[in-house]
Amino acid sequence: MTSKTNKPLRLTAVHLENWRNFTLADVALQQRVFLVGPNAAGKSNLLDGFRFLHDIVAVGGGFQEAVRKRGGVSKLRSLAARRYPDVVVQVQIGNDEDPAAWTYELRFTQDNRQRPIIKREWAAKAGKTIIERPDEKDGSDPERLTQTYLEQVNANLEFRDVSDFLTTIRYLHIVPQLVREPDRSVGRSNDPYGGDFLEQIARTTEKTQKARLRKISNALKVAVPQLAELVLWRDDVKGTPHLRGKYEHWRPQGAWQTEEQFSDGTLRLTGLLWAVLDGAGPLLLEEPELSLHPEVVRFLPQMFARIQGRSGRQVLVSTHSTDLLRDSGIGLDEVLLLRPGTEGTTVSAARERDEVKLLLDSGLSMAEAVMPLTRPERAEQLTLFGE
Repeated sequence: MTSKTNKPLRLTAVHLENWRNFTLADVALQQRVFLVGPNAAGKSNLLDGFRFLHDIVAVGGGFQEAVRKRGGVSKLRSLAARRYPDVVVQVQIGNDEDPAAWTYELRFTQDNRQRPIIKREWAAKAGKTIIERPDEKDGSDPERLTQTYLEQVNANLEFRDVSDFLTTIRYLHIVPQLVREPDRSVGRSNDPYGGDFLEQIARTTEKTQKARLRKISNALKVAVPQLAELVLWRDDVKGTPHLRGKYEHWRPQGAWQTEEQFSDGTLRLTGLLWAVLDGAGPLLLEEPELSLHPEVVRFLPQMFARIQGRSGRQVLVSTHSTDLLRDSGIGLDEVLLLRPGTEGTTVSAARERDEVKLLLDSGLSMAEAVMPLTRPERAEQLTLFGE
């Protein structure tokens, strides 16, 4: 999807109020975003704000279902919030030339039946209001406020670009065991945890499938030098899809293994590479460094940059990895630092932290400048466990 400048749209800013860890968060978003912070600071919950909007417009989703699957309004509302305030999720959609091409805001609470109720729904194009609710029709029928216009094709015509864009958001956090045992996720479609990952590959047209697997196998050779080939194969009994990898060794013909024998790192990297090639909307990644060798992790930011150079796709990454942040090409505006406190978690770009800029100017890497700020206090006391 593109704006009037013919450049791909992306998320350019997010504003949250009383959303999970955040009583207030208001930050700009770049083409690449790296979220760093201590455990339980809210990195996953920040990404979930975008997933929430996606779930509203997804097939089989909707406002009520998006809230229900997260445990209800009481579970979404920040524990640091005062009394029972509204929950707000607002995003700007645009690009560098037109950062506020669209703005969408959803403000909601719950009624005395604990149903999510819209307090305000607002969409604007280039700053000009397109819809704002509650409107006159809502006043005569309050039940209408249980559904957003965003999810209704008969009501979102004037701002359908927003709905279409939000459907392109994709979240990924591959769990290798689910890929190996897909029966654990029976009935799920586009499972972000990998339950139907092999089916997703199988549903792709043969030409695209083979081209992507060829690219992925070439990239995997960096991490798994013995891997010579990667193909999709269906067993003869159930027709279940499997990934097969040909490994070179002392035997001339090599040996084939399926995903059941792949390492966790190989499966996670395969899923990551497939996701990067599959789609054009914002890609939300949770700790992509898990199970990967540090030397592989170190080059992930460059891989994201190359993909973005071709497709313009936005990538938002949560991470604890110092190796990932050692890349000298990561900018101060690309790193968002999350700091938990008694009034909720604050979010700020690394550029706003004078100590980070001073450390970078002195020659330290982004990892050396930022990661110490995420270190839990008194972490060394873990060594006393068991005494």
